Amino acid sequence: MVNAAVEAESYYDILANSEGELLFCLKAREGSPDRPQILFNGENHALFYRTADQMIVLDYIHPEVCPLLKEASSVLVAEFTDPVGDNPMKGIVREYVATVRHVSKLPFNIS
Repeated sequence: MVNAAVEAESYYDILANSEGELLFCLKAREGSPDRPQILFNGENHALFYRTADQMIVLDYIHPEVCPLLKEASSVLVAEFTDPVGDNPMKGIVREYVATVRHVSKLPFNIS
């Protein structure tokens, strides 16, 4: 069994365009994503598998976003850096598409 690192995303944005396509804006993490996937059970939490051993809890998804995410088969993800130390700029480090997998229950209780 793989020991997965689970962390909560303390601050993130979800943007929708006029067609209902979603963009998740998350803080940048080390390394490249590998087969990124979001598990969503239709409620206000989701579990983002950035890699097979890195899971990110996305708590309290806005009620207006939930119906759009219920219909999505994929979303765009943009990872941002914060201005720190020798990097005074904030910007996109990488962007990629993550599939959305609709499940009846998340793998563990998120509350």
